[in-house]
Amino acid sequence: MRVFSFYQRVSRAFHDYPSFSKLIVIFTVSSGGLVAYSDSKSHHGANNVNLSQTDCKKKRVVVLGTGWAGTSFLKNLDSSVYDVQVVSQRNYFAFTPLLPSVTCGTVEARSVVEPVRKIIRKKKEEIRFWEAECTKIDAAKKEVHCRSVQKVGSDGKEEFIVEYDYLVIAVGACANTFNTPGVEENCHFLKEVEDAQRIRKSVIDSFERASLPNLSEEERKKVLHFVVVGGGPTGVEFAAELHDFVNEDLVKLYPKVKDLVKITLLEAGDHILNMFDKRITAFAEEKFGRDGIDVKTGSMVVKVTDSVISTKEMRIGEISSVPYGMVVWSTGIGTRPVIREFMNQISQTNRRVLATDEWLRVEGCKSTYALGDCATINQRKVMEDIAVIFDKADKDKSGTLTVQEVQDVIKDIQIRYPQVELYLKNRRMKNIVDLLKDSKADDEKKSLELDIEELKSALSQVDSQMKNLPATAQVAAQQGAYLARCFNRMEECEENPEGPIRFRGEGRHRFHPFRYKHLGQFAPLGGEQTAAQLPGDWVSIGHSSQWLWYSVYASKQVSWRTRFLVISDWTRRFIFGRDSSRI
Repeated sequence: MRVFSFYQRVSRAFHDYPSFSKLIVIFTVSSGGLVAYSDSKSHHGANNVNLSQTDCKKKRVVVLGTGWAGTSFLKNLDSSVYDVQVVSQRNYFAFTPLLPSVTCGTVEARSVVEPVRKIIRKKKEEIRFWEAECTKIDAAKKEVHCRSVQKVGSDGKEEFIVEYDYLVIAVGACANTFNTPGVEENCHFLKEVEDAQRIRKSVIDSFERASLPNLSEEERKKVLHFVVVGGGPTGVEFAAELHDFVNEDLVKLYPKVKDLVKITLLEAGDHILNMFDKRITAFAEEKFGRDGIDVKTGSMVVKVTDSVISTKEMRIGEISSVPYGMVVWSTGIGTRPVIREFMNQISQTNRRVLATDEWLRVEGCKSTYALGDCATINQRKVMEDIAVIFDKADKDKSGTLTVQEVQDVIKDIQIRYPQVELYLKNRRMKNIVDLLKDSKADDEKKSLELDIEELKSALSQVDSQMKNLPATAQVAAQQGAYLARCFNRMEECEENPEGPIRFRGEGRHRFHPFRYKHLGQFAPLGGEQTAAQLPGDWVSIGHSSQWLWYSVYASKQVSWRTRFLVISDWTRRFIFGRDSSRI
């Protein structure tokens, strides 16, 4: 009877609420992804501060950019507390990890974008959006100078100024050409949806041109030589996608030129996918060799003309040139001009990107925050604060630290200095006490007491573990969510978010510094095989990892609409193949 009663209630819900049935269908299709790779989300109620019932004025938060960092910040921010305004050159959010799939028609461009206005419409309070380019940041006047991307009349593009109380810079980065001659003029980049669409058109154009009757075989080989510069995740994934596109779809439509296609992957380092486990690197190089993708490591591009690419062999210094039909440049990120100008303004001239503290506050600039690819966290060194740490831990002011005194501040030290935890993990030590004991002689370990010089000696190598965070969507999204939580508690921590060093309950951090939690990374290698490196040093390579990749990327879409469209594109590709039209 209970089962029948439950069935009746469900049937009534389907009848009374048709949208409910659609939700169930979509959830069924994508639930595998949600279970495989879900992450917890903070829910911030609008009842924390109700400014509409008070006389106080809301502070204005201006967000620059609608990429991973900016969008994550907007989704998690309690917008009832602030007057939020967004400035971005594009009026959509793009799921950039799928851009290599867009280049070959595996996924359509519209399936990986979501209008920004749709995203902010879901917030309870109004968020204003301006489709414009930020041309200048005036930190002294707290103003952002903007230029509309829309042309207004014959005078050009309209310019305007937006004032702010808090500024969140999340404009991302541009492609890094390393000032290599000819790159800007002759290479394709893969940073935006428009880049992926241009690459797709260029690939089809190459095959159509190679099919013309008046070309010699040498000319056809040149036109069908595709060069990918950069052996990182984006370059490797694009090379794999292009190989599958050519061998699964285009060879059927262009049978006369199928044997003339060549894909070359150039990498200046010793191996491709250097940031992955060595097992993944070895497998990727071996698989590309079997697939006929020419991987050339130790090859640095020195010049690109409209028909020839020149490389320098790092081992012997020899320079060689080869003709090509299309070059895709994927070698890292560079600084946008507006960020470079802002860095000069605030005296951060010797850096590649904006430097922030652990709370994502731009150094030397109050009320300004930076996150994502345009910034890097300037992690504080343990050795810079060793005297403060020792003084706080030495409660009895004896001049030495006992085991108990060290244990009282262990947790706080590891929170404030993440490199300590990483150092202990790499040395397979349970906690900092093991590290201190390791620095003492065997006959002294039973009665562990250290003076400040011995503490310095024990922690001398800890700062060597400090590394900059990778420029990935995962990092940017986590930073956006973290900064939103900070803003939701701004009244508690604006003046001193760090708070006093905590021990024995005497004060604590008002909230912790940003800590990146690595959730794993994927490297699709073509042929329905993907390499996955997940937390816990777990490495998986093969078809099972490809299905995990499908599951994760479906679940990480920004909306149910894009989730459904991406899954539909994958299904269409399995049944009908990739679309080879130029559209």
